[in-house]
Parts: sequence; structure tokens; C-alpha cells
Amino acid sequence: MSRKITGSHLIGKSLQLEGISNVFGIAGDHVLPVMDVMYDMGFQFIDTRHEQASVQMADAWARITGKPGVAMYTTPGFANAIPGLTSALNSEAPLLSISGSAPLHELGRGAMQEIEQIDMASPVTKNAWLVTDPHRIPQMISQALRIAFSQRRGPVHLTIPIDVQQATVLENDITYYQPQQYRPQTITQAPKEKIEETIEILRKSNRPLIIAGSAAAYTGIGQEMEKFIETSQIPFMTESNARGMVSDNHPNCVGFYDNGLNHVARKARDADTVVLLGMKQDIIIGYALPPTISANTKVIQIDPSSIEIGRNRGVDIGIVGDISKIVEQLTEEASKFSWDGKAWTEELKNIRKLQLEELEELAINENPPHAMFVHKTLKTMLRPDDFLSFEGGDFCHFGRAYIPAESPRSWNYFSPIGMLGSGLTTAMAAKLAYPDRRSISLTGDGSFGFNGMEFDTAVRHGINVVSIMGNDAAWGIDRQIQLKVYGKAVATDLLPTRYDKVVEGLGGHGEYVSDPDQLEGAIKRAFNAKKPSLVNIDIQRAISPRAEAAIARWNSETYQPF
Repeated sequence: MSRKITGSHLIGKSLQLEGISNVFGIAGDHVLPVMDVMYDMGFQFIDTRHEQASVQMADAWARITGKPGVAMYTTPGFANAIPGLTSALNSEAPLLSISGSAPLHELGRGAMQEIEQIDMASPVTKNAWLVTDPHRIPQMISQALRIAFSQRRGPVHLTIPIDVQQATVLENDITYYQPQQYRPQTITQAPKEKIEETIEILRKSNRPLIIAGSAAAYTGIGQEMEKFIETSQIPFMTESNARGMVSDNHPNCVGFYDNGLNHVARKARDADTVVLLGMKQDIIIGYALPPTISANTKVIQIDPSSIEIGRNRGVDIGIVGDISKIVEQLTEEASKFSWDGKAWTEELKNIRKLQLEELEELAINENPPHAMFVHKTLKTMLRPDDFLSFEGGDFCHFGRAYIPAESPRSWNYFSPIGMLGSGLTTAMAAKLAYPDRRSISLTGDGSFGFNGMEFDTAVRHGINVVSIMGNDAAWGIDRQIQLKVYGKAVATDLLPTRYDKVVEGLGGHGEYVSDPDQLEGAIKRAFNAKKPSLVNIDIQRAISPRAEAAIARWNSETYQPF
């Protein structure tokens, strides 16, 4: 005889088949049934202090591990999750958002905490659905995750009303499928002639440049990418989730693609061929238009989504497919020829070397110290496999300009939408995924205010991250822009708050650094504390290269690259 099971069991079983064991969220009326059942099934719930943080942790988990992240919450919790979903859509994280709601028969009548969840989720996810029949739960979860991982990745959402969670079905009536049955790995090769044309253009180029974006990092292609750039001698840059797929210390890598933070990026305008490898034609690269990329430059774009090819500028070659396989094809074709690109690569590397020397000149021992003194001190203590998670703001921009990405999926920054607050939660997700590696959050004092209470989450779950805070008692970058553009600061001053005491009060380890001579010892103690730690450092109000670029953009009468 077939036994009866509930919709909640179907949710849990479907997620287990995906290899999911962690769920990020907060308990609430409309998800209590499913949480109760899933707990008994062995799921670990990482309960945060705000649902935005839950989504941010699921976002980071998905991007760092390559596996689905899952966030779960009740109806008002879902409303709190919207900012996190907005960011996840921009960071291209394959995560599943699940919320409960009032019973189906009450919806539309002014039910408990009723809001239009699907309409709210739709603009900030790849798709959103209301589940009305418990029998369809496995199918709808599989459909949601298939879409989350297809082409350009992103979040998806399911609203599963509380009565659907509690409804019973006969187990024999349900068919489950393994992920490879509904989400098969698609290996789409490029046509042979496209590969040959691409290599022919690159061989004839004197100043080619490859820029890899987030979609290039969906699969672990770092070693294959190294083979290609070592074979072709083409200089290589990374952006967003692709940071570290090839170490910045590799002889053919010239670092971070960011016009404001890496002077090498500005040389893209001198390249005669630019390869956009999983890199969008968006504002980050000046829409691939002049002056960021010259009108005479040949553009080759390789992407998993046809929508992105030629989005703002026509391309000389456009290839849609599996980037990892296409890079293998390019390497095979490139190996048939001899290449000599050392002079161009050395020119770019010398620009990078000079900029790093200029940054280090700022790292002098004075009180209060410059942000660069903090980053240079920290860099001497870093390991190649450390996770780094940067917030926005002037303090972190100095670090992003200076500290290299040395391993895949280990150097993180918030999504292109620029939403603050994910630095700590990203570091926590990384530490949860890889507990034997160190995870470091770099933050300003402004950013800390968004998710500082998540130190409580870290303490309760034993997630021993280390946060390095540059505290200039200001919304630094906006204050600098205001002063240079408008001549005065408006609503951008903060207090020199002892955030280290806040962390101590939550059960973590706090250090306050008011003298630069205290810095090295404070960071070492934080690493050795064996509990979540914050080092709160008084720093100068110094203008970062990113702020200077923003000011130039504001003051320019002509278009300036981002």
C-alpha cells in the first residue's frame, strides 16, 4: 500500500536529489510546516537576522560552489528578500527562492500578510511561479532550477502556499527525476570555421586582449584558459565572478578589468582585437563602444546567451555555446601555429607594475593610516587560497586595485548593481562551503550597517570569518564625489563608532586599531581567535582611484568610461 506524504516532504526530497543540504532563511508562519519536515530529513538551516542576508548567502554559495543555493522565508520575509534577489540577478547566481503564503482558498480575500509575491518576484528573477498542486512540486522545482542554470544564470522563485505544503498525496503517485534527466549538461561546440576565423583574426593582431566576465566562470576552465593564453601569448584580464580563474600572478594575466582601478584596462582602447569571453557589452566595458574600445577594433564575443552577442555593438565574430568547450577548441587550433605577443604583454604588465608601485607609496606608517597601509599589511599575511570578499566604498576600492586574485571563485565583489551589504554574508557562505580555508571580509564602516548583525548568525553557526574594517566615519566615496563635484558634503558623515564592541557584544572577537603600529598584531589575533572577528581600524578620509574616476565622469562634458 502506498503511504501518504505531504507537500513538504516533496519539497525536501526534490532538493535532496539536487544534493542540497543547506537552506538559508528565517522561520515564519507560512514556512513552518516545510521547515519542520525538512529538519527531520537532515537539512541544515542557516538562520540569518534578515532575509536579505539569507539570499546573499544563497547567492554566494551558488557562485562559489557551482551548486544551487536555496533561500526560504515567510511572506513578509519574502518582501525583505527582494533586495537580495535583485543583487543575485545581477551577480548571475543560480539560486532557488522559496516562500510560503496564506492558503490558496484565502488568497485574494485580504488573507494574512497577503502580497502579490509572483508579481514582486518577476522583475528580479529569471522567472517566478505559484505552486497550486502538491503533485507538481517536484516538476516545478526541477523546472525552476533548469531555468536558473540555463544560458546566463540567475535566481528563480516559487511561492508554495501553506496548505500546499501540508496537503497529502500518495507516494506512488509521484515520480522524481535525477538532475541530469531534466538539467543535462549541454556541451555546445562552436562550428569549426568559426574557431578557424577567430584564430586567424587573433594571429593577425598585434595588440589582442581577452577579457573574461562572469559567464566564463560557470565551470572550472582555469587550466584550459591557462593553456590557451600560454599558447597564444595573448594578455588576459578578468572581471566579476571570473576573477582568479587564472591567477593575476600568471605571466599572461594583467589583472582586474576596471577602468578606474586598473590602468591596464584603459589600454583596451589601443587593442586591435578584443575577445569578450562571457563578458557583457554593458557599462562596465563602456558598452564596448568608443572611447573604451576603438571603433576600428575587431570584437569577438563568446557567450552562453545569444541575447548578449552584439547587444550594443556589432561583432566581427559571435559564438554562442559552452565557453569551456569553445576555449578547448581555440587552444587546439592555436597550437597549430607559432605566436609572439610578448612585447604587447610586457607593455601592459609594466603599466600594472608602475600602478602597484604608486599605490604602495601611499602605504606609509602615519596616524591615522592611509587605507593602503592596511591593505599592504594584510597582503603580507594572505595565503593563495584565502577567500576575499570586498564591499564597495573607498577603503575597499584601494584593496581591489592592489590585492591580486589568485584562485578561482575566491575573490568576490558585490554585483554590478552596486548594492552594499554582501561582503560579510559572502565571506560567511564561503567559509561554510570550505571550512578549512580562511575567509576575509573587507568592509567600510558604512557598509557594516547593512548586515553587521549577521555576526550573530556567524557566532551561532560557528562560521569563523575575519572582517577588516577601514573606518573613516563617512560614506567615503559619495562624500568625496560631493566635495569635488558640488563643493560640500550632504548626509555622508558618520560617527567613529566602536563596531568592534558591537561584534564583541554578539559573541565574536573585536579589535580596535587607533595606531598603525597595532595593526599587524590585531590582524594576527583576529586570524587566531577561532571565532568570528572584526578589526576596526581608524583610517584617513582618502580618495580612491574609483572615486577619482567617478568624479571625472561627473565633471566631463563628453562621455567617460565607467
